[in-house]
Amino acid sequence: MSAPAFRPRPGQTYDSLRRSFRYDIPPRFNLGSACCDPHDRARTALVTVAEDGAVVRTSFGELSDLTSGLAAGLAGSGIARGDRVGVVVPQSLATGVAHLAVWKLGAVSIPLAGLFGPDALGFRLRDAGAVAVIATPENRAKVEEAVPEARVIEVGPEFDALCRSNPLPVVDTAAEDPAFLIYTSGTTGSPKGALHAHRTLFGHLPAFELYYEFAPQPDDVIWTPADWAWIGGLMDVLIPAWYHGMTVLTDQADFDPHRAVAVMRAHGVTLAFLPPTALKMMRAAGVDGAGLRLRAIFSGGEALGEEMLGWAQHTLGCHINEGYGQTEANIVVGNCASVWPVRPGSMGRPIPGHDVQVQDDDGNRLVGEVGEIVVGSPDPVMMLGYWNRPEATAEKFRDGWLLTGDLGREDDDGYLWFESRKDDVISSMGYRIGPGEIEESLMGHPAVAMCAVVGIPDEVRGQVPAAFVVVRDGFEPGDELVSDLQRHVRTRLAAHEVPRRIEFLDELPRTTTGKILRRTLRDRIV
Repeated sequence: MSAPAFRPRPGQTYDSLRRSFRYDIPPRFNLGSACCDPHDRARTALVTVAEDGAVVRTSFGELSDLTSGLAAGLAGSGIARGDRVGVVVPQSLATGVAHLAVWKLGAVSIPLAGLFGPDALGFRLRDAGAVAVIATPENRAKVEEAVPEARVIEVGPEFDALCRSNPLPVVDTAAEDPAFLIYTSGTTGSPKGALHAHRTLFGHLPAFELYYEFAPQPDDVIWTPADWAWIGGLMDVLIPAWYHGMTVLTDQADFDPHRAVAVMRAHGVTLAFLPPTALKMMRAAGVDGAGLRLRAIFSGGEALGEEMLGWAQHTLGCHINEGYGQTEANIVVGNCASVWPVRPGSMGRPIPGHDVQVQDDDGNRLVGEVGEIVVGSPDPVMMLGYWNRPEATAEKFRDGWLLTGDLGREDDDGYLWFESRKDDVISSMGYRIGPGEIEESLMGHPAVAMCAVVGIPDEVRGQVPAAFVVVRDGFEPGDELVSDLQRHVRTRLAAHEVPRRIEFLDELPRTTTGKILRRTLRDRIV
């Protein structure tokens, strides 16, 4: 086994990083084995914090033994190389053990969120042709309702018994062999399964090492509240960290801003992936970051803006490095604040190892103009293709470029700026308006905890912006606040960007990965 030659070092410039970069991907590689078997067996792999604060530590030696045992147990129960196995388990030791064991077996894991209902689980499990599902007792009933014929392995005594099976040799897999099948969030149309190979790890490592400011460092501890069923939780945190022999923290309680800070403080967390929603909740709750050891935070999914970046640095004591990617080609753009300057509102620059551009509909590169963000192929981070969807896979690519479906622009210095999804663009009186800028402006108002902007039909203008706002404690929703928010945007942006309609909600509808379901918001009005 070999690792990428690229390992960034303090003192390098962005240009030198790109010049020195190269991949060194072994032809034979097993992701499950690589994340536990080579490491110091005594080193802590996982710190589990129970709801009541009790702590359990799992070493890499224990992780290696559990995953090898489970792989053998699954094989003994008839699961073979290439079979698909669902994993419906929230953040826990069992989640990581399940994925690594399935990969050691040469089978394909399907990360699935426990928040899914029976219909969502049923679609994905049937589409994937899953032969078995590993699930917690709480999720077992939903799985059995969704797919009555499925073989369910329940986390508990049955799972533990399989983990004690006599180990078998790790299956010899090629780096190009499939490892996991992860479904898109399905904001438009039916979810599609993005099939990823074992070598996808190598495509994730450059961004991981830069987002987290030259990780791994001695005594690093990393944590995220993001579900490990999401590619962000799984591949931006858990798997690269274990590949590097780092300690990962998991908190079994539901996310609470004050508890999050207390847990990070108590367990010496140095690195965190905090999605925008979590950061906004922490700001709204007025958390106190005194005593934290954080040296880097990564965030992605939505632009944070200058105010949120400033708040985080002041309150949490470190920079936020924002990044960009999607299920099909993850973390390909971003920042490393100690190497290149962060430009608030920008997604950052293409991470070394990835070719990212903005192009027009004919495939011409654009600078200073809005076009579609595209990623050059081949790229180890990129999916093998959509599961059983060759036509959809073909449509995703154009002349060797993966089409993200996201609109953005590249400035003269190579920074990329997200505008919107293609179907989120608001066309009003000839103007093309992306919701992100309006949302950032609204977030600058003291009454706004969270917000989302969509386009709604207008007989005269074609479309106009509409805003959905979650109000912070101490502020009263009503006509007066509507007028104040509209005045706030008008004075900071432009008249055509002022939301013509503002509705107040207790919470914004989101996918299981935390992205705002703009289609649902549009349906409230249209």
